[in-house]
Amino acid sequence: MEVKRVFSLLGLYARMDLAWFLRDTKHCLICILGDLLSNIAAISGVFLLALRFQNFGGMNDSEVLFMLSYLMAMSGIQEIFLRNCNVSYISRRIGRGQLEHMLLLPLPLPLQLLTEGFIPFSGNGTLISGFILLRYSLLRLELQPHGWWWLSLTGSLVLSVVTVIGASYLFATSAFYAPVACEEISSRVFGVADALKIFPLSGMPLGLQITLCSVLPVGLLGWFPCLALLGKAPLGLPGWFPLAFAATLWLITLTLFKKGLRHYASIGINRYSAIGHRR
Repeated sequence: MEVKRVFSLLGLYARMDLAWFLRDTKHCLICILGDLLSNIAAISGVFLLALRFQNFGGMNDSEVLFMLSYLMAMSGIQEIFLRNCNVSYISRRIGRGQLEHMLLLPLPLPLQLLTEGFIPFSGNGTLISGFILLRYSLLRLELQPHGWWWLSLTGSLVLSVVTVIGASYLFATSAFYAPVACEEISSRVFGVADALKIFPLSGMPLGLQITLCSVLPVGLLGWFPCLALLGKAPLGLPGWFPLAFAATLWLITLTLFKKGLRHYASIGINRYSAIGHRR
């Protein structure tokens, strides 16, 4: 995969996104504002609980705010790079028979998935507000991070996105075999993650903490990396545990996804929907 081609395609999708913003600025701004308000609403309840009850979930209100702002920034990265064209919700494209569009194009499938979800103009609201809130939370924590810490933060954010996308693609492999039943399974994965990732796990039983950092890895999206960044890595695990988990998850996901693709190539999917995709 050529790096030059990757940036060329990212530039192409950025221009397409900018064209929508310039052509229909009013509705584009409404969408950006709607995404921003929905994300703030999703995290505000937990933060208000942290303000009302000190040491909420084993974390003080400043630590909870840091975790919530981290999750908001993580969602912003996902929206900018992977929201468009159902790249995150890959089971929809598999279940609707739309994967054939991608297989017919003269571009490798990984290259398409890496670039066509890029919407830097219409999808940047959550990321910008997330980093503003993140900076405020660091002031409340009275932290003065150095350059290496910011690099660790960036790497952790990327790993969190990689983990949730890996889980989405892992479950989406079932759509190769049951396209009707599993068309929306990726959205269910994100629904579970969005519902659980905002809660601090420090006050929960040890067995539940382990479960939510392994079998159902919502704890690795915000809680674990945030505590690791604050020098309090939980469960006695090293700070690089999310990296090892993400690598293992993607190794399993790629193996099953390739197997599903072979099944798709030999059997096919006898249905097609043009909803949400080009013809």
